[in-house]
Amino acid sequence: MVENMLLSSSPIGGVFFAFHESNVAGKLIVCLLFVGSIFVWSIMVTKFHQLRYARLLSRRFLMAFRKEAHPVSLFLKREKYPESPLYKVYEHGSVAIGGELDPQGANPDELFMGGVSASLQKLTPIQLEAVRNATERTVADEALLLENNMGILATAVTASPLLGLLGTVWGVMEAFGAMAVAGSATLSAVAPGIAGALLTTVVGLLVALPSAIGYNLLMNRIRELHVMMDNFAQEFISETQRNFLRDT
Repeated sequence: MVENMLLSSSPIGGVFFAFHESNVAGKLIVCLLFVGSIFVWSIMVTKFHQLRYARLLSRRFLMAFRKEAHPVSLFLKREKYPESPLYKVYEHGSVAIGGELDPQGANPDELFMGGVSASLQKLTPIQLEAVRNATERTVADEALLLENNMGILATAVTASPLLGLLGTVWGVMEAFGAMAVAGSATLSAVAPGIAGALLTTVVGLLVALPSAIGYNLLMNRIRELHVMMDNFAQEFISETQRNFLRDT
């Protein structure tokens, strides 16, 4: 009894006391939520680092792209920004341009060397549309990659409180059932079981709250990168049209 009073005299001690008084289902749920919390935090930290690096390199790439006079200059110079989703859109678009020029007998590497006639450096509207489709597909693919593992965070936000509530209801049900069997209705008889039952709700909320905040912050960054990709794809197609579209 004295040991239980000492355990419950501090916040940390109260947590251990409640865990000690939990039923088997409650302890399993708390352990499950604890493991899930570690997994969720690892996803959030990794995702924050990935998106921060992607945004930084995307801005650097965009500045470098706008300094060039020709839309495929960076591609021909072999300058790479592999962690930038904007660069991947640019890379696939440049490859698509090369693929459309190659059947005409033009080597894309010779665009600035004067060895290709002007007529072979031009695209028809149908070919330009093929380049546009390539960039749009890449934007969609990169958006899916950016949202990778976000479904796990969304699941943690919604499932953790419900799982905690399940443990609480189960624990309270067992506590009142034991009280009915024992025929005792004193507070000292039912309080430990109630405390153990409520612990699962507390742990569930402690998992859900950081997950919800992290999910919203990450989704804002993903939306920002998605808008940047859409805007860049339009800018790239406009520059391609200005430099490559054949006059009809």
